[in-house]
Amino acid sequence: MLTNYLKIALRNLRKQPGLTFINVFGLALGLACCLLIMLYVTDELSYDRFHTKADRMYRLGIDVKFNGIDAQMATVPDPLGPTLKQDYPQVEQFVRLHPRGTWQVKRPESAVAIREQNILFADSTVFDVFTLPLLSGNPKEALNQANTIVISETAARRHFGDADPMGKTLSLDNRFTFTITGVMRDVPSNSHFKADFLATMLSDGSPVGEWLGNNYYTYIVLKEGRAGEPANPATFVKNLDAVTEKYVGPQLQSVLGLSLAKLRAGGNRLRYTMMPVTDIHLYSKHQNELLPSGDIQYIYIFSAVALFILIIACINFMNLATARSAKRAREVGVRKVLGSERGQLVGQFMAESVLTTLLAMGLALLLVSLALPVFNKLAAKEIGLGQLFSPQWLLVLTVFPIVVGLLAGSYPAFFLSGFRPISVLKGGIPTIGKDGFQLGRLSLRSGLVVFQFMMSVVLMVSTIVVYRQITFIQTKNLGFQRDQVLIINDTYALDRQTEAFRQEVLKLPGVVSGSVSGYLPTPSDRSNTIFFAEGEVNKNKSVTMQNWGVDHDYLKTMGMQMVAGRDFSRTFGTDSLGIILNETAAKLFGGPSVLGKRIVRLNDASMGSSKVYTVIGIVKNFHYESLRSSIGALSLSLDRNVTATTFRLHDANIPTLVSQIEAKWKQMAPGMPFNYEFMNASFEQTYRAEQRIANLALTFAGLAIFIACLGLFGLAAFTAEQRTKEIGVRKVLGASVTSIVALLSKDFLKLVLIAIIMASPVAWYIMQRWLQDFAYKIDIEWWVFAGAGVLAVGIALLTVSFQSIKAALVNPVKSLKTE
Repeated sequence: MLTNYLKIALRNLRKQPGLTFINVFGLALGLACCLLIMLYVTDELSYDRFHTKADRMYRLGIDVKFNGIDAQMATVPDPLGPTLKQDYPQVEQFVRLHPRGTWQVKRPESAVAIREQNILFADSTVFDVFTLPLLSGNPKEALNQANTIVISETAARRHFGDADPMGKTLSLDNRFTFTITGVMRDVPSNSHFKADFLATMLSDGSPVGEWLGNNYYTYIVLKEGRAGEPANPATFVKNLDAVTEKYVGPQLQSVLGLSLAKLRAGGNRLRYTMMPVTDIHLYSKHQNELLPSGDIQYIYIFSAVALFILIIACINFMNLATARSAKRAREVGVRKVLGSERGQLVGQFMAESVLTTLLAMGLALLLVSLALPVFNKLAAKEIGLGQLFSPQWLLVLTVFPIVVGLLAGSYPAFFLSGFRPISVLKGGIPTIGKDGFQLGRLSLRSGLVVFQFMMSVVLMVSTIVVYRQITFIQTKNLGFQRDQVLIINDTYALDRQTEAFRQEVLKLPGVVSGSVSGYLPTPSDRSNTIFFAEGEVNKNKSVTMQNWGVDHDYLKTMGMQMVAGRDFSRTFGTDSLGIILNETAAKLFGGPSVLGKRIVRLNDASMGSSKVYTVIGIVKNFHYESLRSSIGALSLSLDRNVTATTFRLHDANIPTLVSQIEAKWKQMAPGMPFNYEFMNASFEQTYRAEQRIANLALTFAGLAIFIACLGLFGLAAFTAEQRTKEIGVRKVLGASVTSIVALLSKDFLKLVLIAIIMASPVAWYIMQRWLQDFAYKIDIEWWVFAGAGVLAVGIALLTVSFQSIKAALVNPVKSLKTE
């Protein structure tokens, strides 16, 4: 029986190659999109699950609201991890990670350094917590001595080629020498941090014991209970409140003269939190993440898009199958008269559906293999085609097309098998039983077309809104000028020649100004510091804000504007103790009246040391964080920070100018890499995730619309074919081509207009939820929906008109001969 079903199915597929192509190709496109999105979602959900103790690993964080700060941060005080290990037996192990920016790394005998970014200082327990297998070295001893370092296999090849690096040394910034005690496998790409180098924390040299500073990424592993289950994190997190009371409270009282109870009574908060390591990538909203995080919302969105596209493809199949029912009505009637049971006919049609889906799945796999390199580039992923051949995916690839085929073919199968043989053999309109639908009413098919285009319009509106928000971000006045600003990184490699290098570059024609500072309004150094108004130290009037060390030419080079007071000046020797506040910080100190007043900076929270500044100016607010956040309090003071040097360039020949600056660099820092970027490019890094999402949304929205139009194209072809004689009669009676095209198109356009009306509120709600993540955002205006609607109508009209015009141009004599 099954063999017979397949033979008849293949025969029917061959008899109508056009319909078969539309069905197979439409389904293949839908399945390919669905598979790509499933691969993307699976990769996003897999982050940090490769650690053997992943179910017991937690990262500590802090939730703080206090005088200018209202944030969740991924970093905590350095004593927190050791204290939890010491005081609570539920903690099996802890580890702290501490990034220290970029380093110039080279072998001592080499004259050329390589700029390395992924360097973390870590406790020797790092291999007890994270699953980072060592290819060489002992994980128990690799980092338990000062000035030792473990490098990744990629870093080993980069610095030593095929030679064994064990026991050899590396120089960092020509200041520190580390002995290599291990080579580890590369950290998988689905990790919330990257590390090509793990240096022992004993070499870090950072202060310890400060409970009011938050500089360390700290992780703990909870012990397994008697039943093999980890300790209950909901219970253990209460211990963090006890730690706050025991250790943080006394230091807060000593330094700020403020108790925890009084702090909380003022509407503030300070509490430590725990987050499962496997949740960091998708659920973290913390500041200072080691790598940019994903967002679980995008997982939901893309999963819904995959489902939408699959449904659209299945709707095409169902609509086209029912549309050609008139052609198969007599076949059903004859087979019923000859004794075929309805169940046999259902089986026949379901076999055709599953066979079509299996063919589509084969084509979909080919499309996925061709599209995967482009998709990886678009999504910034490293997904391999080999993942599709894992046992789980093989099961999906086998079961998925069968399930889709059965679901997509169920309605057509029961619809077609329910025709009354007497009616269809007489040549009447095919009908099903008294409880079924009439084909002439087209109610279900119309509903499917509406639903199909409704989802397409939702995707169109969403894509327009996402792109408008990205454009808004890229064109918004940020309070500084980022065009034609060249950032030269790692200028600390110049040692004491940084200022001389700046002066030499300023001599080049086309260089307008230059500033030496690593603090930039793009991804760069950050530093939170506590300030008081003079005379109010140890009172509950502190302000926590960013404090950036800059030079005299910083504001000029950045193109920032003063709203009150003055900029730093070399003619005022007292400016070494001067400070400039942004508008947000000035408000916290009382507004413009803060000019000329003295404020106190708390340099060391544990020792209580301080420094007094005089406010000399107020700079206009500028965005130095993502537009997802409001502009926080910030201050600028004169300080030596040689991490980067920035130059504003004239509209000259930029490539030639960069080459000239590089030549100056090589003269003054031989062997050190010349690493530069333009501020525009650096700024765009902040929104690279949104840009990727926008590109993916545009791609899948386009494919969804194409698949919907493919089905509409097929439906229009069958409608025109069924009305061939009517068209011939109308032409003989004098109907024009235009009137016939309008006649055939208007029913489809009505359905599309209904879809637009239904899609608009759905799209508005979804996009309003997405925009809530941005402190600065666009308004969703009416023309967005009108534009998407016009575009949808235009696409549908073009699709339907092709078949309508083709039918209207047929010779009426030929049409009237058609039976």
